[in-house]
Amino acid sequence: AAAVQAKDKDAWLTLFADDAVVQDPVGKSFLDETGEGHRGHAAIGAFFDNNIAPVESIRFELHDSFAAGDEVANVATIHMTLPGGATSRCEGVFVYRVRDDGKLVSLRAFWEVDRMMATLAQP
Repeated sequence: AAAVQAKDKDAWLTLFADDAVVQDPVGKSFLDETGEGHRGHAAIGAFFDNNIAPVESIRFELHDSFAAGDEVANVATIHMTLPGGATSRCEGVFVYRVRDDGKLVSLRAFWEVDRMMATLAQP
């Protein structure tokens, strides 16, 4: 969350294993037409460039967290200010899996595009 909020792409990418996959959101969407996720640093970096970097500000609000084995599921709201000043919020469950060395091997974000779009507010 800290790397995304700081919009620090390099710091964010160093958290991931070389073959990690980001599914944000899980399944087919306008962010992932195949529904297979963004695999590897190049694809995850492109995801950052296309979907995180353009957002003016991002703030994570963590409501709860459940750790089990090598995974954690965070219940959170992501508050965004978009270019031009519009705001939106994304409520969801964000599941991270790590390997023994602490590198992320997967990030699976469960949220609904329609619910997020319904929160869009113009300045």
